[in-house]
Amino acid sequence: MSNATSGNASNGYTANGGNDAADDDGLLHNRTFDELQIGETASLTRVVGRDDIDLFATVSGDVNPAHLDSEFAAGGVFGHVVAHGMWTAALISAVLGTKLPGPGTIYLGQDLRFVKAVALGDTITATVTVREKKPGKNIVIIDTECVNQLGEVVLTGAATVIAPTKRVEWPRATLPKVSLRRHDLYESFVDEARQGEALRVAVVHPCSTNSILAAVELFREGFVEPILIGPEHRIRQAADEAGVDLAGIKIESVPHSHAAAARAVELAATLEVASLMKGSLHTDELLSAVLAQGAGLRTERRISHVYVMDVPAYSKPLIVTDAAINIQPTLLQKRDIVQNAIDFLHALGVEEPLVAALAAVETVNEKMPATLDAAALTVMAARRQITGAKVDGPLAFDNAIDMEAARSKEIASPVAGQADILLVPDLEAGNILAKQLLYFADADAAGLVLGARVPIILTSRADSLRTRIASAALAKLFTAGHQLRRS
Repeated sequence: MSNATSGNASNGYTANGGNDAADDDGLLHNRTFDELQIGETASLTRVVGRDDIDLFATVSGDVNPAHLDSEFAAGGVFGHVVAHGMWTAALISAVLGTKLPGPGTIYLGQDLRFVKAVALGDTITATVTVREKKPGKNIVIIDTECVNQLGEVVLTGAATVIAPTKRVEWPRATLPKVSLRRHDLYESFVDEARQGEALRVAVVHPCSTNSILAAVELFREGFVEPILIGPEHRIRQAADEAGVDLAGIKIESVPHSHAAAARAVELAATLEVASLMKGSLHTDELLSAVLAQGAGLRTERRISHVYVMDVPAYSKPLIVTDAAINIQPTLLQKRDIVQNAIDFLHALGVEEPLVAALAAVETVNEKMPATLDAAALTVMAARRQITGAKVDGPLAFDNAIDMEAARSKEIASPVAGQADILLVPDLEAGNILAKQLLYFADADAAGLVLGARVPIILTSRADSLRTRIASAALAKLFTAGHQLRRS
C-alpha cells in the first residue's frame, strides 16, 4: 500500500542542494513531474546524537541493545553503539517528502543496502537524485544515498515515487519541542547493591496483592531475603490473588497487624533482620512499634523520612526530607532530620553533602518562621551541631537547585544551585514538593525511614518495580555503609 509522505518529517534538519533557496521563506516547495529533470538532486544533513537514537527507539520500539547499551555494543561487531539503520533511511524519506519531489509525493517503494555502520556523532548527508521518469502514471525512480562526514557511503538504494502534478507551497510545520527524560540516577546504586548477600528484611503484614508483589519482586531480583510476618492464611491468599509463588520465602504467622509489627521489631532488635519493610498496614502503626519503649530500635535521633528522587531535569539524586512523618518539626527536630539525611549520604559515599534549608524566600524574615529556622541551622552547622555537610539557608527552591537562579539573585553560597538535600519547612510543604516532582517533573522517588537502628523501607501501591528496587538497594547500601563507618 502506498503512503503519503508528510512534510513534517524534516523540521529541524539542515537542508542542502536542490530547492535550498525556497526554504528561506519558511515554506515547503515541491517539484512537479513535468518540472523534474534527470540528474536533479537534493539533500539534507543531520548529526547523529544520543537523543536521535533514543527517540527512534522509543517511537519504533526497537530497543536492540546494540543501539542503546554501550557495554553490550562494545562486545559486538562494531565495538560501539550504532544508530538504527532505519533512522538513516528516514533521512531519505525526509528529503523526498519535503524537497525533491517534495509535498504531494507518494512513496511507493524503497530498496536499501546498508554499507557502513553509523556511529554517535557522525554527520550524515542524505542525497536523492532523479534517475528515470515514467510518463503516464507520473512515476519517478530516484537514486538514494547517505554518506558520513568522511565521504564514506553508509547507505545506498533507489526509491520509487509518484511525483506531484501540481505546484505546492506550504508552511513548514512547527513541531513540538521534545526533551528526553532519562531515569538513570539510581543505576549506580542498584548495580552496587546487587553485589554480596541479599538484605534480610522483615516484611510487616504483607496481606495485600501490592505488598506481597513488592516482597516477591525484590526476592526474585536478589535484593532481599524476606521474612513475611502476618496471618499466614491472609498472606497466602494475597499471593494467590497476585499470582505469585512463595516457594523459598519464610513466613512467620501472627494473628494481626499489631502483632506483625511487634514481631518485626523484635527480629530487628536481635539483629535477625537488617531492615523492616512496610506491608499493608498503616505507617503510624509500624512506627509506633519501632518507637515503643523497650523495643530496642530507638536512638537518640528523631526518626525521619527521605525521598531519594531521580529527577530527569537534575544531574544527581535529590533528597527531599521530611515529607512523610514529621508534621511541624521544631528547630532541634529539623537538626535531627538534616543529620539523618547527611549520614545516609555518607553511607552511600557522598563525603560532604550540600544541604539547602528551604523557605519561600532567601532572606531572613521574622514573620516567616521557616527562614529563622533555616538561618539557625546554617549557624548550627558552622558550630558543628550539624556535622559532615555544608548547610545553607534560607534558600528558595529555585536558587537551591538552579545555578542561574542563584546567580541572578547574587546569592553567594556553597550550596545554592547544587543541593543534594532539600530540607523542607514542614510535612505539607514537603509532600506538595515531592508530589509536584513526581507528577509534573516525571521523577521517581525511593523512600526510606531513618533514625532508628535499622532502615525502614516504605513502598506505596503506586510505586513501580524500579522504585521498589531502588528503595531496597538504598536500604542495603545504607546498612552496609553505616556498619562500615561504625567499625
